[in-house]
Amino acid sequence: MSDESRGGAAGAIHEDDFQYRGNRLGLPEEGSGSVPGVIRRLVGLALDWCLALMISWGLYRLGAVGAGAASQEEVVPVLSNTALVVFAVMSILLLTLFGTTVGRRLVGVGITATGERSWPWFVSMTVRTVLLCLVIPAVIYDRDTRGLHDRAAGTVATRY
Repeated sequence: MSDESRGGAAGAIHEDDFQYRGNRLGLPEEGSGSVPGVIRRLVGLALDWCLALMISWGLYRLGAVGAGAASQEEVVPVLSNTALVVFAVMSILLLTLFGTTVGRRLVGVGITATGERSWPWFVSMTVRTVLLCLVIPAVIYDRDTRGLHDRAAGTVATRY
């Protein structure tokens, strides 16, 4: 393949527009509005999941879910499935209303629209949350550390 067919002159190196996470989206490199690291976002996710588990346990103790479960083998799936539903509902509602969840807010992370989608915010947050609950789309991400769930919803995680 010749240099011309690759789009460059002889000896020229193709310049990549990647400089730091978020520069291609017009976000700052550091501080408020920048893309947070993976660890910060995982801690926020873990905090949200723990909150969903606590709410699920409370619902079980009140008899609102799993009333017919007699053994631990029956209780564990009920609690985990309830936690997933609580997590999804909590995420959709809080992200729609405030652009963040309890766990994300504690670690200083919010969700911001990139302008890639003209969907209503509620639809974007629903798509994002459903794909996040499927896990695989969230763990496949690009150089800006935007998971497939963020790319599909037209969103990006940003720092407060």
